[in-house]
Amino acid sequence: MQFKVSEFGLKDIVNLVDGAKLGPVKDVYIDLETGKVLSLVLSGEKKYFRIFGAGNDVVVHWDHIKKVGVDTVLVEVESVARAL
Repeated sequence: MQFKVSEFGLKDIVNLVDGAKLGPVKDVYIDLETGKVLSLVLSGEKKYFRIFGAGNDVVVHWDHIKKVGVDTVLVEVESVARAL
């Protein structure tokens, strides 16, 4: 299966553990030597009328991604790692 990295921004990221939407894809980490995607960086929660960022970004490693669908990416994470 092939797709553009830019298409991730159009998909909902849903955690299979609790059914929660984790936020839109903000960035992608790629191994420059192999060209493989290492992880997705998701925008943290918003507060203050959903304008200003409230928390850190969420990092989901590629091995936690279970299915990439047309509209949704299913991930399975027990605890969400935060980017620094």
